[in-house]
Amino acid sequence: MIKLVLIGAGGHAKSCFEVINKIKKIKIVGCIAEKSNKKFYYLGKDKDLPSVRKKYKHAHLAIGFIKNYKLRLKILKKLKNLKYIMPTIISNNSIVSKNSKIGAGTIVMNYCIVNYDAQIGDNTIINNRALIEHDVVIGSNCHISTSVTVNGNCKIGNNTFIGSGTVVDNGVSIGKNCIIGSGLIIKKNIKDNEIKKK
Repeated sequence: MIKLVLIGAGGHAKSCFEVINKIKKIKIVGCIAEKSNKKFYYLGKDKDLPSVRKKYKHAHLAIGFIKNYKLRLKILKKLKNLKYIMPTIISNNSIVSKNSKIGAGTIVMNYCIVNYDAQIGDNTIINNRALIEHDVVIGSNCHISTSVTVNGNCKIGNNTFIGSGTVVDNGVSIGKNCIIGSGLIIKKNIKDNEIKKK
């Protein structure tokens, strides 16, 4: 049994809880957050991470991002320095090819499909009902939002956010550190650091 500490107590943490709580081999023991949330057993703030690590060695970074990936990276660095183990989490309700590769700390949430030869980096969020098709490569510390479709042979760089319902056409490349709005159809390559809205 993995005893897991959630890092965060906001909306995304609630969604993570719903996924993780149904996985029999993982037990959530509480959360680390700057403010307590009555929904979770409160273990302390970020400053308490070293003392919590003495008791628990597994953690999941349950803070989402829409506009800025830097907070997640900052906390991730702390977790790595303290040698927390960050398991890969896959919802019981999702379909994930045995021929795909998914990195440490990444969560594949409810009703997702990750198809043959897809590769997903570390610490990435594949949110509810996302479709990741064959031969897609997604970097680390990304957030692929609810009901996003990433078609075959696409590439998405590190630290990139893709908003709900967006469709990325076959073979398109999106750079690192990008923000892609919701409900879009992406037909052309997007360079690093771009923001694309409706």
